[in-house]
Amino acid sequence: MTRAGAFETIVGFIVIAAAVLFFGYAYGVSGKDFGADKYRIDAVFGRVDGITVGSEVRIAGVRVGKVTNHDIDLATYEVNLGMTINRNIPIPEDSIAKISSDGVLGGAYVAIEPGASEDMMREGDKIVITRGSVDLLNLAVQAFTSQSENNKSGDDDQSELDPLGDL
Repeated sequence: MTRAGAFETIVGFIVIAAAVLFFGYAYGVSGKDFGADKYRIDAVFGRVDGITVGSEVRIAGVRVGKVTNHDIDLATYEVNLGMTINRNIPIPEDSIAKISSDGVLGGAYVAIEPGASEDMMREGDKIVITRGSVDLLNLAVQAFTSQSENNKSGDDDQSELDPLGDL
């Protein structure tokens, strides 16, 4: 083998090693669990704003699974959310699932509040008690709108005296 051929072979191995490292890193960051033992459960929500495939499922703030799919039921217009949960985390049948967020700008996740039942959920079971997401912008608009209507109704005499509403 010539010197140029040996150099090209070494560079080729380095490129292949770099590609394998890159794909390994990308797979690890994606949140996919290779060979992890999980079970699937479902929950039905009215609203799932901010939840996407891959969103976290948490119990007491600790990640115990992830959202695997979401489909809308055209008969009820509710969303069926599919989740996978670590098999070593048993979830009582009377648990509550709700959509929560990490703050105003944070991402949304599914929070499971464990119930008191001694019967645990199994593969394919459905959480029946759920609370969907809260639209904070709509809630703020309603609060400010109702506040301004209250101010207008109580200050009718003042608004007639001041046409600009400065008082």
